[in-house]
Amino acid sequence: MTLKNKFNLENWIGIHTLIYGETYTQKTYLTAKFVDYLIEIRNIKPKEISILDFAPEMIFIDNLKIGGKIADFSDYSSKCRIIESNGEIIAPRLKACNKRELYENICHNYKITSKSLKIFNENPTKLLIMNDISIYLHLGDKNYLLNTIQKVNTFLGNSYYGSTIKTGFGCLLSLKEKKRVEFLIKNLDNSILTG
Repeated sequence: MTLKNKFNLENWIGIHTLIYGETYTQKTYLTAKFVDYLIEIRNIKPKEISILDFAPEMIFIDNLKIGGKIADFSDYSSKCRIIESNGEIIAPRLKACNKRELYENICHNYKITSKSLKIFNENPTKLLIMNDISIYLHLGDKNYLLNTIQKVNTFLGNSYYGSTIKTGFGCLLSLKEKKRVEFLIKNLDNSILTG
């Protein structure tokens, strides 16, 4: 049984759901399959679905697949309203050699993700899909994000929540990330731990 078949995707319509877990636990895959379900089975017009994809490009480290965009797993996401800002998201801990580089990476990512979130809020849709929310939460305002989510009818997002991605100089970032994901878990209708 695939992860997708373990869940009734219909139950996620009309509520706010967070999928969270370790790397390589199919968070992005499941998010992408929900997008396909909305379009293919529920016949929702793709432009009624906004996608904020904050994940870095997929990379392999020690045989682990890290990152990856919704489009890597979805047949239909390219037809949706994909809100992009200029710049490429950086895997902040994995692409840093010290605290300074880590901070530069999360600042770089914050500029991109906060702009995308602002664009969405200026012209929201009833359905919002977010990939790799933790990238925004490194510096972003958790309450602003929660207010954005609460404005939509259906929300599905995913976030890293684990210990696989760690560095000695990134311990405080990992702790902050974990606390902010827990804030979302506490404040959303539904949360699913993938592992």
